Amino acid sequence: MDFTFTEEQQAAVEAAKAVFSSVAPDSVPSPALTAGAVAEDIDRGLWRKLAEGDLLGLTLDPRYGGSGLDPLALCLVLREAGRVLARVPLLESSAAALAVQRCGGPELRAAVLPRAARGELVLTVAASGRTGHGPAELAVQARRNGDGWVLDGLQTAVPWAHAADQALIPAHTGGGDTVLALVPRGHDGVALDEQISTSGERQAQIRLDAVRLADPEVLATDGAWDWLRDLLTTGTCALALGLGSAVLDLTSGYVSKREQFGFPLATFQAVAVQTADRYIDLRAMEATLWQAAWRLSLEEERPTAGGALPIAGDVAVAKIWAAEGVRRVVQTAQHLHGGFGAVTDYPLHRYHAWGKQLELSLGSAAAHEEALGELLAAHPLG
Repeated sequence: MDFTFTEEQQAAVEAAKAVFSSVAPDSVPSPALTAGAVAEDIDRGLWRKLAEGDLLGLTLDPRYGGSGLDPLALCLVLREAGRVLARVPLLESSAAALAVQRCGGPELRAAVLPRAARGELVLTVAASGRTGHGPAELAVQARRNGDGWVLDGLQTAVPWAHAADQALIPAHTGGGDTVLALVPRGHDGVALDEQISTSGERQAQIRLDAVRLADPEVLATDGAWDWLRDLLTTGTCALALGLGSAVLDLTSGYVSKREQFGFPLATFQAVAVQTADRYIDLRAMEATLWQAAWRLSLEEERPTAGGALPIAGDVAVAKIWAAEGVRRVVQTAQHLHGGFGAVTDYPLHRYHAWGKQLELSLGSAAAHEEALGELLAAHPLG
């Protein structure tokens, strides 16, 4: 089996590194100092650079101005975004656009995708911020009304909602089906309530009161929400991998220079063992991430000898490792930095806040362990 990334995927990584090279992860105030959100808006300058680098339409078809690459390429770019805590909805906007391409009609694709690829239209996804599964994602109801739909309910912890032009919101139909509704921020019946994430960034609770949408604005393809949730979860793992890699680099640099008893901290056995353990965590995060991203990149589910689990199984494994791994990496970094790690003009405190956010987003390790157990019971191996 060849694990080498393609030339196109490697080119996307190089383009991302060039764009993110000027981004400082501690360029915004600490939420501990501002007692609220760290900024009113996303990093618009960075968003423009991503558009100019053709990174916003990475997975879209060339006819819509995209590069025609796969979710694996997107995860490679997201890893670079995670390294610098890029304050842009790259994952959410890319995932929403790809869902529209996969499940939307010709008119909706033509209206949304070229503008999304150019960065003119910012999209987000109203995925559950904490669990990723269960009642929270079914808080919005969609019902047929003539040749359109009516939506009622609310969705909490929607990332980047105040900056996004449109949000893709999962809604249940009452008959056991889940549809995806593309809702403009200023649409009649839509209201946003301020919420603050663990990382200090602005989120929103979106309230929908008899919101009427035309039929093409609702994606009713069977399994669309399950696929989109898997993509978002895998992308979150990529962000966590990038963040964890940056934190380990930061920590390695610190313990190599900081001396105690006349010797660098890195020469102490206890320090070396802890950093080695965190390196192992990152390698496990990486291996499980690429497995999940590879399966998502296949055009269709392919059975494997021995009765392999559905894609959701690999996604669950990746998120378990990402959640536990990023928590351990950041905690060890904080420990090895001592009091210096809590200084608010040093970037580690921002990585700590973002790490906790990514650990819990779209499901904690415990939630995905439960989901994996259910999959194993329904699909016994061997």
